[in-house]
Amino acid sequence: MSAQKIPAIADSVGQLAKLLNERDWLMVTAESCTGGSVAAACTDRPGSSTWFQGSVVSYSNQVKTDVLGVPDVVIEQHGAVSTQCAEAMARGAQLLLQAAVAVSTTGIAGPDGGSRAKPVGMVCFGFAIGKQLYSDTQYFKGDRSQIRAQASAYALSKLSSYLIDK
Repeated sequence: MSAQKIPAIADSVGQLAKLLNERDWLMVTAESCTGGSVAAACTDRPGSSTWFQGSVVSYSNQVKTDVLGVPDVVIEQHGAVSTQCAEAMARGAQLLLQAAVAVSTTGIAGPDGGSRAKPVGMVCFGFAIGKQLYSDTQYFKGDRSQIRAQASAYALSKLSSYLIDK
């Protein structure tokens, strides 16, 4: 996926703010490879406290399991970079921070850490909306900073799409 296909972060955040405020819902994030940049994009918007509840940056597997409640078996069987882990992270953040909506990111931003099965640029996303769970995997190109920026923008854009469809 190229950056040109992803709406600008400010546009996605504006749309999210509108959709969440209309429903009187709160949103949270659980971020690994994006390191809090999804939450930062949300809180850059004035008035975000009406719809943004908080975030957990769960860079280590221990934080994923101990704080977000990702089952050890998920990481053992599928790895931290998997849709199964992303879904568990989103649900864990949603429950921990008491919000209607959660988005999670877990991936390999590089420049090292990739493999043939899970290359640098692979990012898994989890989306918890009410009781529903969704996940997605994307492969971004570029350096570490570019991959993280694309992943953050995609997370916000995709979440907006899910809320529009709901």
